[in-house]
Amino acid sequence: MNGTEGVNFYVPMSNKTGVVRSPFEHPQYYLAEPWKYRIVCCYIFFLISTGLPINLLTLLVTFKHKKLRQPLNYILVNLAVADLFMACFGFTVTFYTAWNGYFVFGPVGCAVEGFFATLGGQVALWSLVVLAIERYIVVCKPMGNFRFSSTHAMMGIAFTWIMAFSCAAPPLFGWSRYMPEGMQCSCGPDYYTHNPDFHNESYVLYMFIIHFIVPVVVIFFSYGRLICKVREAAAQQQESATTQKAEKEVTRMVILMVLGFMLAWTPYAVVAFWIFTNKGADFTATLMSVPAFFSKSSSLYNPIIYVLMNKQFRNCMITTICCGKNPFGDEEVSSTVSQSKTEVSSVSSSQVSPA
Repeated sequence: MNGTEGVNFYVPMSNKTGVVRSPFEHPQYYLAEPWKYRIVCCYIFFLISTGLPINLLTLLVTFKHKKLRQPLNYILVNLAVADLFMACFGFTVTFYTAWNGYFVFGPVGCAVEGFFATLGGQVALWSLVVLAIERYIVVCKPMGNFRFSSTHAMMGIAFTWIMAFSCAAPPLFGWSRYMPEGMQCSCGPDYYTHNPDFHNESYVLYMFIIHFIVPVVVIFFSYGRLICKVREAAAQQQESATTQKAEKEVTRMVILMVLGFMLAWTPYAVVAFWIFTNKGADFTATLMSVPAFFSKSSSLYNPIIYVLMNKQFRNCMITTICCGKNPFGDEEVSSTVSQSKTEVSSVSSSQVSPA
């Protein structure tokens, strides 16, 4: 074995030299130079200082402007809440542990940090699944003129949290476990050991299939059908120009959010699965740390994408920041298209034929 396994930790370095120490008690500078830990601190500080205010502002703007409280936006607010969980309970812990060079909060703190990081990432993923299904139902109309209501949106939100808890909670109760990963200053599920007491193999397979492969397949199927239907409707000119433009812009927005999530989380999933299927293989702390820390950047993608691609939301945000005034003066100009864009989740009267 090219690593050292201890109680609740696995360090990716053989202890033949005698330098390996518990990541809960000693700095891990034998895994990476101190300056690398400082870079991690700067990166996490950037995520906290940008992600926290952006997601808080997303919630504030949605709360203050009634016209934003549409069913489609409920799930986007849910994404902001999930990102706040990651920032408050995950990023802050990682910043402090990286500054010290090891996981100073011990196994319990590791379990808490790993739980919230997994929970936030899973809520984001299942929120994108709900968004994809909602867009598919509205545009492709497999159930006819089904109207996506607030009740359906709330059911979708409840579903995202149930699925997220079903992934994040098991390691807290003995099905796998959370342990430091990479440079040993952030925590995740145990992909590394064969410990039969925790049944890691079955949990990793469950997590990878149910909580990564299945959501990704559903998302790509839904958007594949959606793109075909939008193109078909545009070719046949079955909808008004305003509705077509609204549907296309909302579809582009959500697809960009999906691509952002995939860019953030796919490297982590691939590396984790490689480590899982090649237990005992030689790998550096950096190999796991880079995708693990990069995955945390997903907390910035969704609100930024939404602000950039939704004029109505952008105008409301500018109005909120500028104390009720929009110095750019484009709110009225964009009102017609923006209103259609915001309400496109309930556009049951459009004449797109059922799939």
